[in-house]
Amino acid sequence: MTLKNLLFIIFSLCFSLNAFASYILIPMDAETQSNHLKAYGITYWTLERELKVKWLLNYRGGSFLLPDAEIIQRECQIRGVSFEVISDAKATQILEGIASPAVNQEAVVLEKAPKIAVYTPTGLKPWDDAVTMVLTYAEIPYETIYDEEVLKDELLLYDWLHLHHEDFTGQYGKFYRAYRSAAWYIEDKKEAEALARKLGYDKVSDEKLAVALKIRDYVVGGGFMFAMCSATDSFDIALSAEGVDICEPMFDGDGSDPGYQNKIDFSKTFAFKDYILERSPNVYEFSSIDMTTKRKIPKTTDYFSLMEYSAKWDPIPTMLTQNHTALVKGFMGQTTAFARDQIKSNVLVMGENRTNGEAKYIHGIKGKGFFTFYGGHDPEDYTHRVGDPKTELDLHPTSPGYRLILNNVLFPAAKKKKQKT
Repeated sequence: MTLKNLLFIIFSLCFSLNAFASYILIPMDAETQSNHLKAYGITYWTLERELKVKWLLNYRGGSFLLPDAEIIQRECQIRGVSFEVISDAKATQILEGIASPAVNQEAVVLEKAPKIAVYTPTGLKPWDDAVTMVLTYAEIPYETIYDEEVLKDELLLYDWLHLHHEDFTGQYGKFYRAYRSAAWYIEDKKEAEALARKLGYDKVSDEKLAVALKIRDYVVGGGFMFAMCSATDSFDIALSAEGVDICEPMFDGDGSDPGYQNKIDFSKTFAFKDYILERSPNVYEFSSIDMTTKRKIPKTTDYFSLMEYSAKWDPIPTMLTQNHTALVKGFMGQTTAFARDQIKSNVLVMGENRTNGEAKYIHGIKGKGFFTFYGGHDPEDYTHRVGDPKTELDLHPTSPGYRLILNNVLFPAAKKKKQKT
């Protein structure tokens, strides 16, 4: 008998003795929760033990209602997560209040811990990924995959996929001007070219397109995809440039197609439209989608606001925007935010900087699946640069910006209702 099975049996015995007598409420408001990020980990940990959890949307910052058991209480104490033990009568009172048509709240049942994949290259990189950091901090398990696994259709083994800060266009992140002589850039380029050849492709751009198409099919078939920073726009650009060479000679050894801008097919993208590609290899930018060089907002006033949705009628965007504040600190990245006029009309803008006319956090449906794009690199490091030290999340346990990532992690666990928006 494995240790996990033994713990599950002990847990089940504890739970049976207390069934329906009391519940654990994990509050997620600003006043009473000491570690919002690890609270998601407790919820995931409970789902792993095949117990259902209620996500109380818009109730005290999006609180969680768990069955009461000593083992759960002990895990909360170990991880430093604030919780309250409430009676069955109190839980019923809370749920009846949430069910009232007069309040914008809803109780969504979380049923199964989603299996998580992070698309990321092997080996250490000179920068960090916010998603892997927060998953590790929250103690939510994940597996890493890369091109070979994707092309072998191993995405079908997972419920949720995060795209690392990848360049799906084959232009090596547009780092050419600043880092083309750096040892790490030269080595990364060699490794990417070797991997492409191993997988049967003449060019990295062709191999990355094949990966992007597999990811597209994964979402269309019912998968959940989350991407940040340059993985957002470079993914859509790669899809739209299928069959078109947009890479200059220093990237793929030959010239780009003449007039390639007019050959871009916006009907193939997930989120973006009408963008102009950045042709110069010396410009650290993929296209006009990104707002990094257009925005004129000082750090002190750089915030984005979360949209409010009807919890009962639109539970999906409501889940994805749960937070203890409606105003979240902005942060930069290669792709910092998205130009509003280049977002398709069927895509929801869930977070925006209205004064600057930019979208920070967007969500959409593709086929049977869902995608969320989040601009910027690190919610707690305003201008994270190559080689900077990683963020220590012990210093930011209540980060609203990181909470948005973890909302997406739990999203596939929910028993969903049809979105009405």
